[in-house]
Amino acid sequence: MSRHRNVRGYNYDEDFEDDDMFGQSVEDDYCISPATANQFIYSRRELQAPKEETLEEEEYEDEDVPMSPCVDLNLDPLDQAKLYSCLDHMRAVLGDAVPDSVLTQAALKHGFDPQKALDAVLCEDTKTAPVTRSGTEDMPLVDRVVQEKTPLPQRTKQETVAEKAKSRDAAPDKLDSEVVPKVARMTVSGKKQTMGFDVPSSGENGVIACPARRVDSPENTKATPASEAASKRPETPSKGSNGDEVSAAATPGRSGKARQAINIKAELERRQGGKPLLNLVVIGHVDAGKSTLMGHLLYLLGNVNKRTMHKYEQESKKAGKASFAYAWVLDETGEERDRGVTMDVGMTKFETNSKVVTLMDAPGHKDFIPNMITGAAQADVAVLVVDASRGEFEAGFEAGGQTREHALLVRSLGVTQLAVAVNKMDQVSWQQERFQEISSKLGHFLKQAGFKESDVFFVPTSGLSGENLTARSTVSELTCWYKGPSLLEQIDAFKAPQRSIDKPFRLCVSDVFKDQGSGFCVTGKIEAGYIQTGDKVLAVPPNESCTVKGITLHDEALDWAVAGDHVSLTVTGIDIIKINVGCVLCDLKEPIRVCTRFRARILLFNIEVPITQGFPVLLHYQTVSEPATIKKLISVLHKSSGEILKKKPKCLSKGMNAIVEIQTQRPVSLELYKDYKELGRFMLRYVGSTIAAGVVTEIKD
Repeated sequence: MSRHRNVRGYNYDEDFEDDDMFGQSVEDDYCISPATANQFIYSRRELQAPKEETLEEEEYEDEDVPMSPCVDLNLDPLDQAKLYSCLDHMRAVLGDAVPDSVLTQAALKHGFDPQKALDAVLCEDTKTAPVTRSGTEDMPLVDRVVQEKTPLPQRTKQETVAEKAKSRDAAPDKLDSEVVPKVARMTVSGKKQTMGFDVPSSGENGVIACPARRVDSPENTKATPASEAASKRPETPSKGSNGDEVSAAATPGRSGKARQAINIKAELERRQGGKPLLNLVVIGHVDAGKSTLMGHLLYLLGNVNKRTMHKYEQESKKAGKASFAYAWVLDETGEERDRGVTMDVGMTKFETNSKVVTLMDAPGHKDFIPNMITGAAQADVAVLVVDASRGEFEAGFEAGGQTREHALLVRSLGVTQLAVAVNKMDQVSWQQERFQEISSKLGHFLKQAGFKESDVFFVPTSGLSGENLTARSTVSELTCWYKGPSLLEQIDAFKAPQRSIDKPFRLCVSDVFKDQGSGFCVTGKIEAGYIQTGDKVLAVPPNESCTVKGITLHDEALDWAVAGDHVSLTVTGIDIIKINVGCVLCDLKEPIRVCTRFRARILLFNIEVPITQGFPVLLHYQTVSEPATIKKLISVLHKSSGEILKKKPKCLSKGMNAIVEIQTQRPVSLELYKDYKELGRFMLRYVGSTIAAGVVTEIKD
C-alpha cells in the first residue's frame, strides 16, 4: 500500500516548473509540440483559401463576358444553340489554332454541320497567305466590321475568356475541358499545339494531306467522330501518350501477321549470315574439367572480357579455388561455385567460322542426371570430356562412373556426332601412349553404344592452359605426334542437322518466370515449326490458348524464330500458375496429343533387376520428369531386324529390345517417333540409374 500512498501524495507540478517556456509544456511522448501542430493545421487551411477566391474572381469577371463572339449576330435561339454546339465540336478538334471568327463563318456557311465546317477550315488553312486575305474579304459584313473595330490583342483576350466560360458551361467536369483539346490536337495534327497547326505534315494520321482533297472525304468523316469521342472521355495527356505507345508497339505484331507467307528458310539464312545453328552439349564424368574447358574456350574467343576474367581469378583465389576461375564463366550461381560442381545446365552462345553454336554445359554429377537429360534432349551434337590423368579416366569409365551413362544417354536422345576431348593431357606430359589407350577403350564402347566410327573424333586438350582449344597447339611434345584439328575446328566441322521448319509449331517449356511488364516469360527450344510475334498458341496440358507478345533469342529481341532456336517467349492471356516446366506450346490448328497410356519400343541397358509387369520407373521426356509404371510386356524384338521373338514375356533382362505399354500418373504431351523424332524419344530411370531408352510407337486414348 505504500506504493499507492506515494502516488496519491505525489506533487506533479514540481516536474513542470522549468518547462513552461512557450506558455505550455511538451511531454516526452509527443513527436511534435502542439504549437507546431497548430501551425501545420493553419497552413493547410490557408492553402485552400486562395483557390476559392480565384474561382470567385473568375466567375465575377466572366459575368460580363459574352458567351460567344457571335452574339452580335441576329439569330433565333434554336440557330444560336446549333452554332454553339458546332463551335464546341470544332474547338475540341482544333483547339486555339484557328480564330473563333473563322470557325463562326464556317459554321454559318455549312449550316452548323461540324464535319463539313471542319473540312472547310482545314482546306483553307493549307492555302497561302494572300489567298487567306482574299478569303477574309469575302466574309459577311457584320463579322468584318466587328473584326476591324476590335484591336487584335483585345480580341484575342476576349476569345480566350469566352472560350473558358463556354467550356465551363459545356462540360461539367473542368478537367475534361482543359485536357481533352490537347489530346485532340495530338490526334489531328500529330504535333503539339506550340509547334503550329501544319496540315501537310499530318498526312500520316489520315487527315487532309493536300488542299486538292474533297470536302466530304471519308477519312475526315472517320477522324472527326474519333476526336469527338475523345473529347467526351475524361483522359489525361499521359493516358493519351500511353495509348499511342501501345498502338505503336502493336504494329510489329500486325506486320508479323502480314508476313505469314514469307520464305522462312531464306529469312533464316539472311538472319544468321549464312551460318547454320548448332546446339552443342558438353558431357562427361564429374571433375573431368567440362566447365573449365568451355569457359577457357569462351574467354579465348572473346566472349568474356579481361576485366570479368580478372575478377573471377581474384574471387576464386580468395575462395581457395584458383583453378576454378574459368569454370565460373559458366557456373554462375553461388551454390555451384561453393560446391565446385555444375548443378544445372548453363547456356551461352558463340560463333565459329561457319556455325552459330548454342553451348549447353551439362552437370556431370550423378545426382543431377535429370538436368543433364534436359540439356542432352535439346542438343544436336555433343562433346564428351574425359580426364586423361592416371586413375581418373578409369574411375569415370568403369562401373559407377558417368562417362558410360552420359554417352548412352546422348546417343539414345538422338545425338549421332560426338567429339571426345581428352582433357588434362598436360598432366601426363602429352603422352601419345596414354591418348591411344583412352581412344581405344572409349572407341570400342562408343561403337557398341551405336555411334559410327566416322562420327566420333578424339582431340587432346588442356582446359586450364588452353592448349589446342581455339588454335592448334604449338607444344612440341604434342605436335610431334598429333597433326589433327583443334577443338574449335572440330566443332566447326560438325554437320548441322535438318530442321523441321515445315511441321506445326512445337516448343517444350524448360523454364517459367515473371519478367518486367505485362505477361510472363517461358523458355525452351523450338522443336518444330516457327513462331512470330502476335501469334496465338495452345499450351498443353492446361489446354488453354495464349498470345506471344515478344520473342528473345540470346538476349536479342526478334520478330520470329524457327526450329532449333532456344528462345524466351513473352506470353499473355493465360495465368502463370497454369504453365509448368514440361508443358508444350503448340499450333492451335494441329495440337500435340495428350495421354496417360502409350506403347513404346525400348532398349534395356545394364540392369540388375529384371523388369516385370507393374515395374515402377521414372519417365524422362524432354523437360518432363514423370512417375510411370510399365503396365504390359507385349513382345520381345530382334535388335537389328525388329522381328518378334516372343510374345507376352514374363520379364525383360538387360540388353533386350521389347515393346511395352507404359502408363503415367498425370497426362503427358507426346508425339509419335515417326512423325517427330525429337518429340518421340524418352528415357526410363530407376533408383538413380538409367535402365532403358525408348521411342513412342502408339498413343492410347
